[in-house]
Amino acid sequence: MVIKRFFYTLKQAFKQVLRNRAMTVASIFAITAMLLILSLFFILVINVNTAAQSIQQDYDSIEIYLADETTEEQANEIIADIEQENGVQEAYYKTKEEAMEEFRTRWGENGYLLDSLQENPLPNSVVVMIDDLEQAESIAEKAATYDGIEDVQFYKDTVDKLLSATRYIQIAAIIVMVFLIIVSIVVVSNTIKLTVFNRASEISIMKYVGATNWFIRGPFLAEGIIIGIISAGISIGLSALVYDKIIDVVGNQLLSVMSMPMVPVGFLVYNFVWIFLALGISIGACGSIISMRKFLDA
Repeated sequence: MVIKRFFYTLKQAFKQVLRNRAMTVASIFAITAMLLILSLFFILVINVNTAAQSIQQDYDSIEIYLADETTEEQANEIIADIEQENGVQEAYYKTKEEAMEEFRTRWGENGYLLDSLQENPLPNSVVVMIDDLEQAESIAEKAATYDGIEDVQFYKDTVDKLLSATRYIQIAAIIVMVFLIIVSIVVVSNTIKLTVFNRASEISIMKYVGATNWFIRGPFLAEGIIIGIISAGISIGLSALVYDKIIDVVGNQLLSVMSMPMVPVGFLVYNFVWIFLALGISIGACGSIISMRKFLDA
């Protein structure tokens, strides 16, 4: 009996979807547009977070890039001196070969791009590990005074700006998402209302002969869920396609210029499937429930 009722509900829901094709398409378009815009914010947020985390790996360190003519003995003198500074946990010498290997590891599956280099462009360096971040800026200033130094790299300001930007992006994404979800629910609700109006006489007869409220509600609720699932599927496919093209265009440039890999397409698609299905089904169901509460005395 339960299985029979389930298939009856699905059959009626699909009939209603096809019967009101114009409004169904409008609902699917509204939800799909909302999810696509949401996906852009999600892609932006997760890549900014990844970039911030990548740089944060160096947040507790200062890297002193050495000139080519600076010897390892001179580097050891710098290490011995700077380890006397307050806030320094330790300092060590890193060869250009070790630096290249770190880049290769960080780039992961894209490490093969480094094989095209005719020579290693990275300098030898002294890495200073910090255990008191309040002393970090003064330590960086001290490091810049040594002879045989090309540059001193310290990421604190960059990380702070990235984290601040990430917070603003997340807030904006939440505001836009809430607004678009409300619009989508209204559109789906109007679609279900049209179906209810068209079947008003049939619903009255069903109530008269003793049909339960849930028996009547079922097809309308399923209709909203079907619209949500279709919208989610379209959004997932389009988002994956667009993001794959973005990676093709700018992914390698970000790697080579900023050493920041973009989040893989597979990772995003996996998360999009669950997030978009949950949102699509919730929006469709909410739109149906709102209509039924008003027109079916739910």
